[in-house]
Amino acid sequence: MDIRNELIRNLKNRKPGYGLEQAFYSDPDYYRLDMENIFYRDWLFIGHDCEVAKPGNYFTLQVGDYPVVIVRDRQGQIRAFHNSCRHRGSRICSAEKGTSAKLVCPYHQWTYELDGRLLFARQMGDDFDASQHSLKTVHCESVGGYIFICLAPVAPDFGPTRALLEPYLAPHRLTETKVAFQSSIVEKGNWKLVWENNRECYHCVANHPELCKTFPEAPSVTGIQGSKDDPEIVAHWDKCEAAGLPSVFRIAEDGQYRATRVPLLRDAESYTLSGKRAVGRQLSDDVNAKHIGSLLLYHYPTTWNHILGDHAISFRVLPLGPNETQVTTKWLVHKDAVEGVDYNIEELTHVWLETNDQDRRIVEENAFGIRSPAYEPGPYSVEHEGGVLQFLEWYGNAMETRLSGDKKLSKVA
Repeated sequence: MDIRNELIRNLKNRKPGYGLEQAFYSDPDYYRLDMENIFYRDWLFIGHDCEVAKPGNYFTLQVGDYPVVIVRDRQGQIRAFHNSCRHRGSRICSAEKGTSAKLVCPYHQWTYELDGRLLFARQMGDDFDASQHSLKTVHCESVGGYIFICLAPVAPDFGPTRALLEPYLAPHRLTETKVAFQSSIVEKGNWKLVWENNRECYHCVANHPELCKTFPEAPSVTGIQGSKDDPEIVAHWDKCEAAGLPSVFRIAEDGQYRATRVPLLRDAESYTLSGKRAVGRQLSDDVNAKHIGSLLLYHYPTTWNHILGDHAISFRVLPLGPNETQVTTKWLVHKDAVEGVDYNIEELTHVWLETNDQDRRIVEENAFGIRSPAYEPGPYSVEHEGGVLQFLEWYGNAMETRLSGDKKLSKVA
């Protein structure tokens, strides 16, 4: 049977309330279809404006088969290009990040302006037209300090994403931050297992002692299950909204992205063992209210985020293969905050470094068990795993409609 039809059939036949068949988590052909229909077609969070704060600043990443470079040009615009020379295809920027007056291919020194125009190509003949050999662009948008790219020839409209996320992000002024610390780990499991684990806290008490000192495990916290009926969350929204902080739960029509602000336990202000702030200087002077909890922001398939009063934490998910996923975490603080004075790196990062490593082990054990010939999908907890079911609903709708050629995604109930 054609692999596309097989995948669609398995999605249609999935028992309501149950997980996916083994192939979705391990089969190379299913993984290829995930990349072609999700990661090569959707908007992907890839980094922050502050990482390219000045003209010539750049960073690179690999999305499946695509090497990409992000750079700020001389006019201050953030741009994304395919990191492949228009001469013979060599990768131009091999460093993870850097600063350069021009983008110069190390192979034959073809030289590009920061806006992608080819400036110099030695001894190519009189009839060579440099204007026809600019770097190939990648769709690039920035909202509230978050950079998104889309590898598709024609990108989906970014307007609805901007409209939903920007009001939540704007008060925190994340364009005026810096990355205080960055960590990348490789989890030996399919990218969907990474997301399924993230979308529930059913596992938290038994696995995340550090996180559970400040983050509540109640399923209503993430917004999918009963947040509007939780008096504590509604009271928190009312308090934050009164202080000028958009907080109520909002979700995209197709379920791909959403935002909400939630209280932390015992009026904690930060993800530290004590619950006290990790950074002495606030992210933004626009946020004056205390005990604002955490702004939770999700955008499938690449990011979840926690934005607090004193710092922000972004998580980026990028598949490396059918059974490997890279998770990159960045801790953002005010650009003028001083390490050793305003914050201590260990205190700032301890809770999520531990939590990330715990989640890595969980995902890897999950993946190990799923590879067993005896594996069959089991039921999700109705009380605790509604977030997982919502993720699978988004994934299933996206894959089924795209593989079937229908451009209109089903509406999430």
